Amino acid sequence: MGAEANCTATFKGKSAAGKARLETDVLQFRGGDVKLSIPFKEVEKVGACKGVLSVTFGGDTAAFDLGAASIKWADKIRNPPTRLAKIGVKPTWRVSALGIDDVTFLAEIESAVARLSIGRTMKNSDAIFYGVTKEAQLSRLAKLKQSLTPDGALWIVRPKGRPEISERAVMDAGKAAGLVDVKVVSLSATHTAEKFVIPVRDRPKR
Repeated sequence: MGAEANCTATFKGKSAAGKARLETDVLQFRGGDVKLSIPFKEVEKVGACKGVLSVTFGGDTAAFDLGAASIKWADKIRNPPTRLAKIGVKPTWRVSALGIDDVTFLAEIESAVARLSIGRTMKNSDAIFYGVTKEAQLSRLAKLKQSLTPDGALWIVRPKGRPEISERAVMDAGKAAGLVDVKVVSLSATHTAEKFVIPVRDRPKR
């Protein structure tokens, strides 16, 4: 999840108190008459000086009075984590991928883990990436859960902004399958991934 801070933002001569949120690939602010959503890829310049984060995009500069956090936020905007880093991929992982059409992502995963199974679920998978486009596909979650290691993760990958597969539907299906949601990652410009794990109390003892 992203970092949040209450602060004052100034943009195009307007200042407002509100909440800034730093996601993995976008900086957002909501407060008064100032509403901003700044994708990192559109940032032309970023700096931190005397507690103020300055972000230039589209030829204009927005300033955020963040205090000591301004330096850390500037660094995260300059050096955003890769999607594999966001997921927390480890070289020892056994991974299953079902319904994932992003061939670039699959190639990245394959080069970073011990084993990748595409189209079939491996037993004792450390991570399962399950691509869905409609709610009916969520009925498989309980079965997929059975193929996870006790501390493994089931990632539900869905298209952004599609009413036929909403975030609420995904969360409800995960809960119904006996899983808990712990993280959301922007996997690409078009897809989001929600991470589900088996609750610690329900994990079999080794």
